Amino acid sequence: MVRVATVEDLEALMPLLISLFTQEVEFQPNRALHEKALAEILADERIGHLFVVEHEGKIVGMVSALYTVSTALGGEVALIEDMVVDQAYRGKQLGSELLSFALEFIKQKGCLRATLLTDSDNVGAQKFYARHGFETSSMMPLRKRM
Repeated sequence: MVRVATVEDLEALMPLLISLFTQEVEFQPNRALHEKALAEILADERIGHLFVVEHEGKIVGMVSALYTVSTALGGEVALIEDMVVDQAYRGKQLGSELLSFALEFIKQKGCLRATLLTDSDNVGAQKFYARHGFETSSMMPLRKRM
């Protein structure tokens, strides 16, 4: 079952985020920061939505959609982040169900585009996202930490 997350799901999301940030090159797990950010998203739908997939009543995957306005498109767009499915539940189409649900949700909300980032060497994730209609952009992400 896929659904919009609630504040009651916060604790169940923590192991998923820690697992994700253990894998990603640019990030390190920090439970306090993750918990603070998730709580902010869950408290204000203008910031974004969190989506979860459950298997036998247990949350085994999550993805977030964070909102902003695109001046190029003249409307709201979403940044897809934190897509993760527990390793033990991969290969069961749960990630596809989760991402499809999130994309349909933001489309119905009126978002005009969804953008996401993945590690440049994560070919498996890139193929997964391509199957869901994502294309490589000529734009290159740059970051500056504050």
